[in-house]
Amino acid sequence: MAFDIEMIKAVYAKYPERIAAARKVVGKPLTLAEKILYAHLWEGNATQSFERGKSYVDFAPDRVAMQDATAQMALLQFMQAGKEKVAVPSTAHCDHLILAQNGAKEDLKSSLTASGEVFNFLESVSNKYGIGFWKPGAGIIHQVVLENYAFPGGMMIGTDSHTVNAGGLGMVAIGVGGADAVDVMAGMAWELKFPKLIGVKLTGKMNGWTSAKDVILKVAGILTVKGGTGCIVEYFGEGAQSLSATGKGTICNMGAEIGATTSTFGYDESMARYLRATDRADVADLANEVKEHLTGDDEVYANPGQYFDQVIEIDLSTLEPHINGPFTPDRATPVSQIRAEAEKNGWPTKVEWGLIGSCTNSSYEDLSRASSIAQQAVDKKLKTKADFGINPGSEQVRFTADRDGLLKIFEDLDATIFTNACGPCIGQWARTGADKQEKNTIVHSFNRNFSKRADGNPNTHAFVTSPEMVAAIAISGDLGFNPLTDKLVNADGEEVTLDPPKGDELPEKGFAVEDNGYQAPAEDGSGVEVIVNPDSKRLQLLEPFAPWNGQNITCAKLLIKAFGKCTTDHISMAGPWLRFRGHLDNISDNCLIGAVNAFNEETNSVKSQLTGEYGPVPAIQRAYKAAGVPTIVVGDHNYGEGSSREHAAMEPRHLGVKAVLVKSFARIHETNLKKQGMLALTFANETDYDKVKEDDTINFLDLDQFAPDKPLNLEFVHADGSKDVIVANHSYNDAQIGWFKAGSALNLIKAQQKS
Repeated sequence: MAFDIEMIKAVYAKYPERIAAARKVVGKPLTLAEKILYAHLWEGNATQSFERGKSYVDFAPDRVAMQDATAQMALLQFMQAGKEKVAVPSTAHCDHLILAQNGAKEDLKSSLTASGEVFNFLESVSNKYGIGFWKPGAGIIHQVVLENYAFPGGMMIGTDSHTVNAGGLGMVAIGVGGADAVDVMAGMAWELKFPKLIGVKLTGKMNGWTSAKDVILKVAGILTVKGGTGCIVEYFGEGAQSLSATGKGTICNMGAEIGATTSTFGYDESMARYLRATDRADVADLANEVKEHLTGDDEVYANPGQYFDQVIEIDLSTLEPHINGPFTPDRATPVSQIRAEAEKNGWPTKVEWGLIGSCTNSSYEDLSRASSIAQQAVDKKLKTKADFGINPGSEQVRFTADRDGLLKIFEDLDATIFTNACGPCIGQWARTGADKQEKNTIVHSFNRNFSKRADGNPNTHAFVTSPEMVAAIAISGDLGFNPLTDKLVNADGEEVTLDPPKGDELPEKGFAVEDNGYQAPAEDGSGVEVIVNPDSKRLQLLEPFAPWNGQNITCAKLLIKAFGKCTTDHISMAGPWLRFRGHLDNISDNCLIGAVNAFNEETNSVKSQLTGEYGPVPAIQRAYKAAGVPTIVVGDHNYGEGSSREHAAMEPRHLGVKAVLVKSFARIHETNLKKQGMLALTFANETDYDKVKEDDTINFLDLDQFAPDKPLNLEFVHADGSKDVIVANHSYNDAQIGWFKAGSALNLIKAQQKS
């Protein structure tokens, strides 16, 4: 399997000239993020200076990565673009559609049967258009990318919010929607608002129970789920250089949970070691030739306050293990305080499950450190008091860990080894008893812990922590267990303690694998036929969205006024709905069913202004569409946080929603709405949210004058005849207004192809 060494050579060849040009236009020392961004400017932009947080900029990413759940819609869109082959190296990975239930072998077999139609579709489309295909069981996309494709100083986009994991190898890797991926795969520029920069200075060195996971859990507590929005987080300092490449990947991965555009680290020896261990010594050699360009300038790191928009400093020597949650990944609690917090808040302290894996923590190092805790339990005659599950990150990691005896250690503690896939992390978990919706606690090493995410039970209190802490807590069965200070009673009635974890950064005998699951595309895919059964319940060819008619939207109705947290999981749930990711009409039956209606504080219950009765959101919206009634959605802060899930934008668009008006957006979701030809608007005055009533009729007063930097005025006519004119801001530039007018960005691409 080639990792595009010629492409990497070409990228590095641009660096000296591009960085020199950037120094002239910026006029000061450069951060790593700035170097990578300026090195990847679309041709013709290299002599321009851009304002952080304001300038929209065209970039030329080096590659695209897609996971199976989002790849379906991305590739369905690409099929309409009129291209014979992707313009940049691209891969598709089958990792989301594999259910965790009984164990790896049985689960993979049953998932191949249940989702075979989708896997075959992705394989055939990949084969036709020159896309590398990673088969089911090959591993979790971001671990596979880190092992095979990520390289220092590169730029990648991916149809998953945790694409940012590749920052562990010094990339600027950014999660996007499928329409963005189509742009890049079609050979077009990719647009991004030039990010602000947050610098995180790491001092000291980790010890004892502290791990790389605790760095990002601490940062999440500081910045919250929206504190990184519109920013790149750049880690530096002696502490950063002391971390392994996979540890860096863990930190970057969960940067998605603070809303960051991406996170990254400067190139160092740990990255070189990882590249060489994963058969990419030639990449390390190339990186060494330009290494001064693959990290921030010395002046930047010496005086970070002058070059970053915000600076955070964390001393790894004193950093305590953290447990974040429940229900949000930014509620950060040091392990020494978790029992008191649980008692104060009524969280169940009996732990039902401990789960290790996900794209965040499923490397060899993660399994190695966690297995050292499991081995102690075996040696000290302890058994797990919670159920225990493991998802290895890739077939290479699984095979190597099995060879080295790590998996047997977990199995000796009665752990279930699930498939090399996302599984419970994204709701693909057939958890026994979850349907009873009992109040309970689980701990996991994943990234997100929103209500109902892992098992569909709104009463499951999910807590995020490191793999070694998951192992310790699963052994104790107690959320409040602090392995730094507490003792356990073994089978002989003796009090024992757990020693701090130990592990290997890289396998001593090197990585090994018999079949990594990769399938190269055909050299000439012109003869490959992609078939979609018109009667399929899983796949549906797309019909173009209608263009704007050039007139003001009038007599619109309010579909829902969402209250509080409304993530992409609330807008378009995962779990069992994943099976419809390739069928827009079917999956639209989950549109906004998790959003809380501000008027009755219930989910999936909104008032129809056609009948005056309450009903499910999708059914009410379908009735509006059938009647030709336009609608809008109103939301709270950070609307659309979480996954890059493009369906959260495509579903309301498909069902006839015209605009989304909120206090603030998460970056990816705002872009997704724009790409699909919707209006993504924010309240100029956040208190105007309170003026929106359940029975309102909404009229756009000046949409026919839609222009950059010009707010829109919306008239809300209340049931009693009174009116409020609400000013709505937007961030559309001329090109994005073009998407809106055309009906979608894809419509514009197709029109440009024909001209």
